[in-house]
Amino acid sequence: MFPRDPRSIAALSHDVVACAVAWCAAFWLRFNLDIPSLYVATMMSNLLPIVLVQAIFFLVFGLYRGIWRYASMPDLRRIVFAAIGGALVLSFALLIFGIPNVPRSVVVLYPLLLVMIMGGSRLAYRAWKEHTLRMTFAEAKPVLVLGAGDAAADLIKNLARSREWRVVGLLDDNAAKLGRQINGVTVFGKLDQLAEQAKRLQVGQAIIAMPGVNHSARRLALKLCSEAGIKAMTVPSFDDIVSGKVTISQIRNIELDDLLGRDPVKLDGSGLTGWLSGQTIAITGAGGSIGSELVRQIERFNPARLVLIEANEFALYRVVEDLSARSPGTEVVAVIADVKNAPRLEQVFTRYRPSVLFHAAAYKHVPLMETLNTWEAVQNNISGTLRTAQVAIQAGVSKFVLISTDKAVNPTNVMGATKRVAELICRSLPPSSTRFITVRFGNVLGSTGSVIPKFHEQISKGGPVTVTHPEILRYFMSIPEAAQLVLQAGLMGTGGEIFVLDMGEPVKIADLARDMIRLSGFTEKEIRIEFTGLRPGEKLYEELLADGELTLPTPHPKLRIAKASDQLTTQAFDQLLNWLESPLPTDDAAVREQLGRFVPEYQPA
Repeated sequence: MFPRDPRSIAALSHDVVACAVAWCAAFWLRFNLDIPSLYVATMMSNLLPIVLVQAIFFLVFGLYRGIWRYASMPDLRRIVFAAIGGALVLSFALLIFGIPNVPRSVVVLYPLLLVMIMGGSRLAYRAWKEHTLRMTFAEAKPVLVLGAGDAAADLIKNLARSREWRVVGLLDDNAAKLGRQINGVTVFGKLDQLAEQAKRLQVGQAIIAMPGVNHSARRLALKLCSEAGIKAMTVPSFDDIVSGKVTISQIRNIELDDLLGRDPVKLDGSGLTGWLSGQTIAITGAGGSIGSELVRQIERFNPARLVLIEANEFALYRVVEDLSARSPGTEVVAVIADVKNAPRLEQVFTRYRPSVLFHAAAYKHVPLMETLNTWEAVQNNISGTLRTAQVAIQAGVSKFVLISTDKAVNPTNVMGATKRVAELICRSLPPSSTRFITVRFGNVLGSTGSVIPKFHEQISKGGPVTVTHPEILRYFMSIPEAAQLVLQAGLMGTGGEIFVLDMGEPVKIADLARDMIRLSGFTEKEIRIEFTGLRPGEKLYEELLADGELTLPTPHPKLRIAKASDQLTTQAFDQLLNWLESPLPTDDAAVREQLGRFVPEYQPA
C-alpha cells in the first residue's frame, strides 16, 4: 500500500504538505486572516493527527496508482473521497473527544481547500506537461479532423501526446457545434469549407473521424479532401475499437472497403464450431483468393486437419506458409492436384476422408475463357466439378459446397455458362449421403484477376485507368466477407440449395476507378479514366437470379435461397458425360453451341 518508487513518495509528500496547508488555511479564512492565539495553539496541536489520518485515507483510496501527467476525473474522485473521509474522522473526533476551539466552519472548509489544492496541483502539472509536449512536438504535422462527435473527442485526447500529429481544428455539418470547442480544439466550419480552412490553417492532412456514417458520407468526405488537395486518413471502425483490436488513435489510410459500406458479417460461431471443429476439411483451389481466405476462416474453428488441394505449386506454398505461422497446431496436408484428375483425388480422399469439401477451384477470368481457352474452361469448371463431386460421394463426404458466381445467371460468356452447368451438375447427381450446396455471389475486392489489382497497377504507372463502359455496374464484397458467408451457407444448407449472398447495392466501375484515384492521392486531371468498350462476353449489369428464379429468406440477413427446380434430365446428363469425354472440339464456336444446349438461357455476346 505504501508507495516505494521515488515519484509516488514525492506525490505523497506533496499531499501531506497540502493537507497541512489546507488545515491552516481553513483557520486563516475562518478568522478573516487574523487567527487568535488561542486558536493558533489548537490548530498546531491537532495538525499532526490530522495529517496522519489524512495520509491513511490517501493510501486507502489509491491516490498513488495514477500518474500526474495523465490526471483525470477518476483521480479527482479519489481525492474527494479521501478528503471527505478525513473530514468525517475529524467530525467524529470532535463529537467523541470534545476537542475544544475547533470551529465547525473549519471542518467544512478544510476538505474543500484540500480538494482544491490537491486537484489543482495535479491539473496544473498535467497542463504544464502537455504544454511542454506541445512545444517539444511543435514540428508535428497540423491536421484537421472531419467530424465533431465522440470519435473526434477521443481522437483529440489520444493525439494530444502524439509526436506526429497536431489537431488544429474540427469541421462538422452540425450547425449547433460551429464555434464550439472539444478538448480545446475549435469547430471552425462545415465539411464543405475544408479547402478554405485547410488553406487558412496551413493543413495538408485530414482525418475522417466518422466511423458510424454510411459509405456515401465517407465518399463525399474523400471527394472534398481530393478537391482540396488534402491527404485523407480515417479512424478504425467502431467494431474494431469495441473488440479491442485497435485504439481510436491508430489512424490509417482510407481503404476501398470504407467506401463500399459493407456491414460486418455476423456468423453463427457456435454452430460453425460444432460443424468444423475436430473435423477434416478439404478445400480445392486452396491457393486462390477465395480458397485461401476460406482456409484462414476455417482455421479459426479449430479443425483437426485441413486438406489443401491446388494445382499451382507457388500458390499452395504461400497458403501453407501463412497457415503454419498462424496456426501451428493444425495438421495441414498440402496436395498438388488437378481437380480433373479423378484417380489423384480418389487417392487423397481415400487416405484423409474429409467430412466437408469446399470446391473453389475454377477458371474465372471472363475474357481469357472467351476465346482460345473455351474448352479448358469446360474441362476445369464442368469436368473438374463433376469429377470432384463423384469422388466426394464415393469417399462419403458429408457436405459439398460449390463456389459459384453471379455470371452463371443468364450467362453471356463461356465462364458464366460453365459455372451454370457446374450448378446443374450439383443438383442433378444421383441421391447419396453427400449433400450438395451452391453459393452464388458477385465480385470480390482484390481477388486475383479482378479489376482492383488492375487499377492499382495502372495508377502506379501514371494511368490511364481503363474502364470498359461508363455505365457498367458490378456487385462487390470483400474477400473475408464472401468466405464467411460461404461458411455460413455451408452450415445452414441441407442439400440442393442455391444460396444467393446479399451483395448490397451495385457499384459503377467508373466510380470505383475515381475512388481509387483519390485514395492514391491523385486527381482525375493527373490520372485520367479511359473507356475502352465492352469486352467479349461482358455484360453491363450482373444478375444474381435467373429468369423465373425467386428467393426465399433464411435466418441469416445476408443469405437467401434461390427457389429453383431446374436440373439436368437423365438424357441431358448422359449427353454431358459423353461430351466431356470427347476429343478437343475444332473451335470455340462449337463449344459455345454445345454449352447452349445444356444452358438454354446462355446467349453468347
